Amino acid sequence: MATPIKVVLQKDVDNLGQGGDIVRVRPGHARNYLIPRGLAVLATAPNMLRVDELKKAALANAQKSLAEAKEQQKKIEAVAVKVERAVGDEGKMYGSVTARDIEQAFEAVGITIDRKKLVLPEPLKTLGLSEVLIKLHSEVTAKLRVEVIKKS
Repeated sequence: MATPIKVVLQKDVDNLGQGGDIVRVRPGHARNYLIPRGLAVLATAPNMLRVDELKKAALANAQKSLAEAKEQQKKIEAVAVKVERAVGDEGKMYGSVTARDIEQAFEAVGITIDRKKLVLPEPLKTLGLSEVLIKLHSEVTAKLRVEVIKKS
């Protein structure tokens, strides 16, 4: 079993730590994931001297991303999109509305969202207005209003 190594996080990493923290991780995780993505650097002597600088930079980036997420939340919650689906004789919908459909509907309105951040346990299978949550930031969650209507 590989012995853990120390790295200094440059950005916040879920389930690991905040930017500027010194954490112990497995070498493969650091080598294959954290370092190539710019999330961490090895905890060498020069990097250890830069810990305060990295913490300040990580805090500034976190505040910036939080402000961007709140702005995007306002844009998203101000809009409701409609998705058309074919409906049978008894009002049963053919197919369902998936995260990809929701993403495309918002792109048609001019708002870019990432479908991977949608909290959609299962596709929408009923007509009418539904609220779907999207996690924009660790502290910001927005409600998407999606109305599924009958295709004419």
